[in-house]
Amino acid sequence: MERRWEPGGPLDVGLALAPHRRGSGDPTWRQTPDGAVWRTSRTPDGPGTLRVGVHGGAVLGRAWGPGAGWLLEMMPAWVGADDDLTGFAVRHEVLAEAARRHAGLRIGRTGRVMEALVPAVLEQKVVGREAWRAWRWLLHRYGTPAPGPAPEGMRVVPEPEVWPQVPSWHWHRAGAEAVRARTIATAAWHAAKLEAAATTEELDRLLRALPGVGVWTSAEVRQRALGDPDALSVGDFHLAKLVGYALTGEKTDDPGMLRLLEPYAGHRHRASVLVMLTGLRPPARGPRMAVRDYRSF
Repeated sequence: MERRWEPGGPLDVGLALAPHRRGSGDPTWRQTPDGAVWRTSRTPDGPGTLRVGVHGGAVLGRAWGPGAGWLLEMMPAWVGADDDLTGFAVRHEVLAEAARRHAGLRIGRTGRVMEALVPAVLEQKVVGREAWRAWRWLLHRYGTPAPGPAPEGMRVVPEPEVWPQVPSWHWHRAGAEAVRARTIATAAWHAAKLEAAATTEELDRLLRALPGVGVWTSAEVRQRALGDPDALSVGDFHLAKLVGYALTGEKTDDPGMLRLLEPYAGHRHRASVLVMLTGLRPPARGPRMAVRDYRSF
C-alpha cells in the first residue's frame, strides 16, 4: 500500500522520526542509504512496516502487513502534520539560529503509547547504551519479524499481554532489573486504557498513577505518542545542564531550567529540542557514567 502526502511547508522527515530511534541498533527503526526511514509498529490492526521517504517535496509512504492501512493513515501525524506552532515565539537568539537552520523541525505523534512507554521505562536512571541493549535483546527475543521487505533484523514490538509473561531470568538476560520489569508489566495490564487516552493531560494522569512512572517517563511518552510540545523531560540527567549552558553559558538544575523556559510555556519541549539542535554542550568534567551490566549480578 502507498500514500503520497504534501506537507505544505518545510519538513525534515528524519528529524521528525528521530525521537523514536532507541540507539543505533534499534530493531524498530532503520535509515537506509537512500535517506528513507523504516519503522515498525504494532498497530490496532496488527503488525506493520512503514517506509517514509521524500520525493519532489512530497512525503511518500509505503507500508506492509495487517497494519499497513493504519500506518499510512497515520503517516502525516507521525511526521508532524498536526504540530501547531500557535503561541510559540523564540526569545533567545541562539534558539532563533537553531530554528532557522532546522526550519523543517516538526513534533510528530504516533498514537502508540506502549511503544513509547516500554523503552522509556528501560531508560530510567541508566545510561542510554544500557537501556538500548535491553531494548534490542527483548525485541529480538519477544518481538515478531517485520512484515514486507524491511531491512534485515527489523522487529515489531510484542502485544502488551506478552510483557507480563516475560520471566524474571529473561529480564535479567536483557540487563533490566526487577523494578523496571515490574513497571513495564504493570503498565501492560492497563495498556487498553492508556492507548485510549484522548488528551495529553489524561494520559499524564493515567501514567503517573502507575507505580514506577513519574514526571520524566510521562513526558517522554507524551512527546512521542501524542506529540505534546510542552512535555518537558524534567528529571533528565543531562537536559537542565544543556538548557542552562545554551541559554546562559552556565549549567543549571531542573528549577533553573523551568525558570529559563517559562517564556516558552506551551512549547517547552519544542524549546528543549531546539537547545539540543544548537550543538552547545558544557565542557566535560570527569569520567562518563559507567554502563552497568545486571547480567553479571
